[in-house]
Amino acid sequence: MKKEFYSNGKLLITGEYLVLDGAKAFALPTKFGQNLIVEKGGNQEIKWTSFDSDGSIWLEETLSFEDIFQKKIADSSTSKRNTLIEILHQGHLLNPDTIPKSEGFQIKTTLTFPRNWGLGTSSTLINNIAQWLKIDAFVLLNNSFGGSGYDIACAQNNNPILYHLENGNPVVEKVTFEPEFAKNLHFVYLDKKQSSKAAIASYYNNKNEDLVENITKIDLLTQEVLNTKTLREFATALEEHEAEMSNILEMKTIKESLFPDFDGIIKSLGAWGGDFVLAIAKENPTDYFRERGFKTIVSYKDMIL
Repeated sequence: MKKEFYSNGKLLITGEYLVLDGAKAFALPTKFGQNLIVEKGGNQEIKWTSFDSDGSIWLEETLSFEDIFQKKIADSSTSKRNTLIEILHQGHLLNPDTIPKSEGFQIKTTLTFPRNWGLGTSSTLINNIAQWLKIDAFVLLNNSFGGSGYDIACAQNNNPILYHLENGNPVVEKVTFEPEFAKNLHFVYLDKKQSSKAAIASYYNNKNEDLVENITKIDLLTQEVLNTKTLREFATALEEHEAEMSNILEMKTIKESLFPDFDGIIKSLGAWGGDFVLAIAKENPTDYFRERGFKTIVSYKDMIL
């Protein structure tokens, strides 16, 4: 019997990195996401096919149940195959009934955004697998990929969220964010895919041990962002957030390093240095970015759910 599941993509507006240490993060689910279709198969195996948004296949594997149960990860295998086995293995440990009781599966996943955009290829996959296996997606993420889990919260919610970890447990609060200045907000793709795993590892290796004051400041700025009524207030709060994170990470802001002459504010989203940034400007900034070789500029209304 055919089963279909869907999960939303995500963009992290505030609280990047520090969300791992308990800071409150403001995140938005996107109109883009990923679906997963499960159909009956055979031979005690999963025939897995993953499609990119243009219809091309980016992963095609046949995994035996034994591969999954025993977590048979080979050095010679592709990292994509190994990652999939890891997620399915951890899923099986959380629900040991679903896979062994079947003859096999044919599974197809399809992204509705280009895979290199970084809107949550992994988080949408993990949430879809968790729905299929009827397990907790946050636990599956923690046991397989790692991360704060804000992306899982976006996968599961159709509205803006405030997210934090309390004693390691996810706390998700639905919030209202309907800015009158949405037309002044654009998402620009930097065409540099960032590895979430690598960015998190780098943060942990370099971070200052005492982040209490930083977290308090970021929490206040996040609340300011949610309470803003005007474009100026919104831009000022995000500019302060960017400066605070620049000091913590000891990295130049994206505006300083790439767009110093931009007439407006640029805010990094998620891992610094790649994927999307938020451009805030009075005038439509599309021409500015295209002239500098950045061709993917998505308006707020076209991006956010």
